Amino acid sequence: MKRSTVFTLVVLSLALGGCNWIKTLGRKDNVEPPTPLTEFVASAQVDKLWSEGIGDGAGRSGARIAPAVSSDGRVYVAAINGEVEALDAATGRTLWSRKLGERKGWFWKRSDTLRWAGGPSVDGDLLVVGGLDGQIAAMSAQDGSPRWTAQINSEVISAPAIGGGIVVVRGNDGRLHGFDAASGASKWVFDQSVPSLSLRGNSAPLILNGVVYDGTDSGRVTAVRLDDGNEQWTQMLGTGEGRTEVERLSDVDGTLVSDGATLYAVGYRGQIAALAPDSGRPQWQRDLSSYAGVAVAGDSVVAVDADGNVWAFDRSTGANLWKQDQLKYRWLSAPAIQGNLVVVGDSEGYVHWLTLGEGKFAARQRLSKKPIEATPVVAGDTVFVEDIRGNLAAYRARQ
Repeated sequence: MKRSTVFTLVVLSLALGGCNWIKTLGRKDNVEPPTPLTEFVASAQVDKLWSEGIGDGAGRSGARIAPAVSSDGRVYVAAINGEVEALDAATGRTLWSRKLGERKGWFWKRSDTLRWAGGPSVDGDLLVVGGLDGQIAAMSAQDGSPRWTAQINSEVISAPAIGGGIVVVRGNDGRLHGFDAASGASKWVFDQSVPSLSLRGNSAPLILNGVVYDGTDSGRVTAVRLDDGNEQWTQMLGTGEGRTEVERLSDVDGTLVSDGATLYAVGYRGQIAALAPDSGRPQWQRDLSSYAGVAVAGDSVVAVDADGNVWAFDRSTGANLWKQDQLKYRWLSAPAIQGNLVVVGDSEGYVHWLTLGEGKFAARQRLSKKPIEATPVVAGDTVFVEDIRGNLAAYRARQ
């Protein structure tokens, strides 16, 4: 666990009476009430296809556990208590279910003490989950049978990345670990320092064309070679200026995205930027503070700032296209794009659809009364949304 995290948890829990400490550290004084929701005329039809409950979800672990969707129509879900399930994406029917560490000889014996929060991630027939105790479990995506296990010396609270025969795991201590996807043997470790205090959360590594891209707790985006873990380049997105450690927070915690030609990233108390994948050279940069990631579609790059405003920028120039401020202080998830709609979840369990062209409200549904912190996952015409208690629903939207 990062230094000061335990102290921060205790102080914030006492001071805020149980408020969500995971993002509290970056929310000014965390006293602004959520902007009340207003009525609007829906311009999109949203149908809930199905819903399921998945174990204990992420709970208050600080992990943004999101489902993983495979190309063969399966949805994989995991919960902090070790439950892992494969569901039919069309119906929500359970195809198989496993409890990590449930019995002797199946990964670990102590299922009641191990906590799972990183992933799941899927690639072909390989499914990988990481945990808060540094454990990594790989299994068959087809039936959940065990493949291999590994251990690192730090929490895993972001989804591993799989590609090129290598599984890349980001530890909470800043290190990137490369494991052989077939055997779990360690291939390399990339060490990078982390500040003594940072926001709770890590960006998930992104593998693209033989390179691993990672957002760091010091406000940087770093690129390393997939085959040997050697650094290619690093680019600063946050300055980390201020008199105190809290004022100098400058994490890049949101998931990095790429359109193949450009890498997009955003940092807390930093910038949103379009970077050249081969060099990290900024193609454009704009000041924006965000604890979440970005989404890209068409001519737009969409991001949520630290106050809960939703922004759209021109993909080529970074020019501001629109801003939606009617969700302010609702502490939104990172955005996803479903067709011509932007999808975000909020701290009261609502799912909001905005028009991609103008940022106007198009539809709204309530998944639950629990916060939605994980990025919604879009596959085809369906978006999968999960809250922190493992309530998962599939929605289809059409205009």
